[in-house]
Amino acid sequence: MPIYFTSYPNNLPFSLESVGNRWEQENVWRPRGYPSYHWLQTEEGCGSILVNRERVSLPKGKGIFIKPFVPHSYFRKTEVWKTSFATFSGTLEADIDKITGGGPVICVEPEAGNALQSWVDAMVERYEGRNPEPMEVSTQCYAFFLCLSQQREGLQLCDQAAYSQYVAPAIREIETGFEGRLTVEELAGSVYVTPQYLSRLFRRFFGYSVYEYLTNYRMGKAKELLIGNPRLEVQHVAARVGYNDVSRFISVFKRLTGYTPLEFRRMYW
Repeated sequence: MPIYFTSYPNNLPFSLESVGNRWEQENVWRPRGYPSYHWLQTEEGCGSILVNRERVSLPKGKGIFIKPFVPHSYFRKTEVWKTSFATFSGTLEADIDKITGGGPVICVEPEAGNALQSWVDAMVERYEGRNPEPMEVSTQCYAFFLCLSQQREGLQLCDQAAYSQYVAPAIREIETGFEGRLTVEELAGSVYVTPQYLSRLFRRFFGYSVYEYLTNYRMGKAKELLIGNPRLEVQHVAARVGYNDVSRFISVFKRLTGYTPLEFRRMYW
């Protein structure tokens, strides 16, 4: 029953704090909840979870995703209850709800849970014998949240023509062009649709507009620069994430994080 805990600094958009499978699950009481987002799925046997005063049965294949600090308890219903699990954090932790489209708890039925079980198994394999690159893990965490969002709706991203044709190319453009003067109009033009239609698609898949997605991505990159390059001046950080107006950058950063860039940096240095 392998279990791995990461030792990376929490300065990436998404981080995997722990991951494991074939875990012999015992009863657990958490009256104050758990401090991170976490996923639990039954591999063998059956258990139940008491969360928000409701009891949720967790037979083989079924999984549950719980927000931080939501009170809950685990109870084993069979003599053997084996589970897989993962816990998450990161500088964009507050955006996980937007990606998954969920509330305090998301349940995934057994018939839709295979992809998520495969994700956990694949991550455990990555950790066996080596430490994966932090950015690789962060990217895989994002993939998990997207998969979770689609499985709870009974959809498959790869089967969504609109996602493949319009959203995925726009995301690739954001990831490669965020440092420049990239606009929503340019993103929409690159996939030959109107900005309004592209934003509707982004809201459908992620819960927020193209502009919000681009801004959040830029702010995530800004956090990486602020922490990873402590001597880099704020105006240079702003320029490297697509802001020529440093005052505008500081205003947006504070609105989304609650801190100025320098205040955010001081929390880590």
